[in-house]
Amino acid sequence: MPNTDTCVIHEKLLSRIIEKKTKLDSIRPLPGDSLKKLHEEMRLFHTYHSNAIEGNTLTLSETKLVLEEGITIGGKSLREHIETTNNAKAFDYIESIVGKKKTIDHITIQKIHKIVTAGILEETGRYRTKNVRITGAKKTPPDWSKVVNLMDELIENIEKNENDPIETSAFLHHRFVEIHPFIDGNGRVARLLTNLYLIGLGYFPIVIKTEDRTKYYRYLKAADAGNPGSFANFIAKAIDESFTMLLSIFGEEEELIPLKELSHETPYSQEYLSLRARQGALDAVKMGKKWFSSKRAVKEYIGEYRR
Repeated sequence: MPNTDTCVIHEKLLSRIIEKKTKLDSIRPLPGDSLKKLHEEMRLFHTYHSNAIEGNTLTLSETKLVLEEGITIGGKSLREHIETTNNAKAFDYIESIVGKKKTIDHITIQKIHKIVTAGILEETGRYRTKNVRITGAKKTPPDWSKVVNLMDELIENIEKNENDPIETSAFLHHRFVEIHPFIDGNGRVARLLTNLYLIGLGYFPIVIKTEDRTKYYRYLKAADAGNPGSFANFIAKAIDESFTMLLSIFGEEEELIPLKELSHETPYSQEYLSLRARQGALDAVKMGKKWFSSKRAVKEYIGEYRR
């Protein structure tokens, strides 16, 4: 990974992330009960969205039932149930090894893949030994004989990198799926590896949402073509949203409130605030079909844009 003095992440977004991380770092350790509840939510959201991106048809509520109650959902395949429990176990695994391992290595990567694909693939936990083609993709993954060397390079680049950690997490994610080291399960492993890297640096797990699937793949393709900026900002936005979710456990000015309610306390309509949220100007998070923000974020927006 080439070192660069020029950060490709938008200045305002990066500044917002740094501010939130600094605030959270100043109040660690975080409340145990609240943190546990939020961990369970992120585990559920990550499992549901990561699987849904790959075509799993279990809904969020069905995923919750499978994970928390062990219930079998009628009309859904055995594979979909296995994918759900596997991904949740892999999420638990990456959180369990944070602090125990200083670097991401082959053993860790293959272990994650083994957990994710247990009971699904024969080649679980092993790099591919044949060439593959990705349906609909213009770019073919490298020859299987190059996989180990390319993974060596990726691991070394991540270990020695001196770039912004958010850019590095995006590079790790993109380069991993570009190498496509496994026959299947690369997307799920990439999203888990990205979180392992971020958590190890004091960030919070991110969720790439299934409703953003089209943008996700479009930005990955742009990175394939040598334009990593869009994907780096996509990952940065996910990091920003994860910090917003974490700060919300403290309530008061950070409590997440639907924009419909917040609009009554501002000179703006709900529609306008939703537009500014989509544009990234208003610090907000979309959950389901609704946008949420905080009183703190709205005050900061009004203060900045009404000058």
